[in-house]
Amino acid sequence: MRVLLVEDDPALSEAVCGYLHAKAFVVDAVPQLSLARTALATTQYAAVLLDLHLPDGDGLSLLPQIRALADRPIVIALTARDQVSDRIRGLDAGTDDYLVKPYDPAELLARLRAVERRRSAANQPVLQLGDLQIDLGREQVLRAGVPIPLTPKEWALLRVMATRPERNHSREHLQDALYSFDNSTDSNTLEVFISRLRRKLGRDHIETVRGMGYRLGHHPADGTP
Repeated sequence: MRVLLVEDDPALSEAVCGYLHAKAFVVDAVPQLSLARTALATTQYAAVLLDLHLPDGDGLSLLPQIRALADRPIVIALTARDQVSDRIRGLDAGTDDYLVKPYDPAELLARLRAVERRRSAANQPVLQLGDLQIDLGREQVLRAGVPIPLTPKEWALLRVMATRPERNHSREHLQDALYSFDNSTDSNTLEVFISRLRRKLGRDHIETVRGMGYRLGHHPADGTP
């Protein structure tokens, strides 16, 4: 899952990024609204962690741009404001959840996963594809009942496809799930990770869709496995 963190506190931003990176999330961190607007216009995110008090304005002013996106990301407001009225204002404006500073990163992760489950198309955190079971909540994959160990980047890639299993995922979208702005990739890096996942999950569980990218599961044959 790729996350945009809009936070002007450098220490907090670094701590949140480090924690989420360790949990197989890719995080792009920006300290102000203007940079957040640029990021949202150029990159697809699954979630936005939004500080409401930023140097160049109110974080809630970013919500109209977020709502206009074809695939609207989850929005969790992060702020030191502890007034009930501010919480209500944020939720009424369209945030999916609200977390008051200081907060435990583990609670942020739990909130993020809970909102992700609520927003999933099937509203179920467990995806069953033949003998393959993908549990998004527990970050666990079973094949014929046997746990399959995945590296953080393998899981990050699989999470994107499993969250929207009915979709064709472009190479660019999947690469975004693996790497943040300051990373460079070789042209065949994604194919390497796809190959590794196929070896672990079974080749038929990840399909190549000609001219489009990849998707999970068994669908009508318009691509090559």
